[in-house]
Amino acid sequence: MLQNRVDPYGQLIFTAARGHWTGNRGVIHNDRKEIIRAFRVRPWITCLLQFKGRHRVVMTPNRWTELFFLDEATGFSAGHRPCAECRRDDFNRFKRCWTEGNPEHGFDLKTPIAQIDQVLHQERINGKTKVTFQAAIDKLPDGVFISHGSQPYLKMADKLHLWTPFGYETTSLFLDSYVEVLTPPSLVSTIAAGYDPQIALP
Repeated sequence: MLQNRVDPYGQLIFTAARGHWTGNRGVIHNDRKEIIRAFRVRPWITCLLQFKGRHRVVMTPNRWTELFFLDEATGFSAGHRPCAECRRDDFNRFKRCWTEGNPEHGFDLKTPIAQIDQVLHQERINGKTKVTFQAAIDKLPDGVFISHGSQPYLKMADKLHLWTPFGYETTSLFLDSYVEVLTPPSLVSTIAAGYDPQIALP
């Protein structure tokens, strides 16, 4: 079992659970298939599990480290965005919603994605620490993650769903105040602007 599953905090965990997406942060493993750093590059992406018949041996030495995600909402919470190659349509939709949802940055559709990646990098991690922020829960769109009691919850349809590596558990937890938000603020705004991330709810 490899340490290559991403949780909503952006941490890499060991689990036998499978995911809907792969992705990467550059080469972050050694030749013993051990994770040795949190990231290597600023573009953190999510990719299709299958694309043009390509086959890879997971954690091949000196090749990018394959990471896996329960769903796209989890990837967003960790600070990942769609790949511009294998997910071109999603990428275009993402970039349009990101620029519409975050006008304060002055970006448009011609802005290089590297500039958006720079914003995302500042929003998701500070050294090795996950960056979070406070917001009123009733102002958050569906598909956003919050943290409560050191556990990640997905907000969806006015309910909170506890994240696990194998799926979600609907809870009776109800919060009517400010909460700690895991999904980076510009991605919250991207969702609010119309990007619907894939969510692995039944």
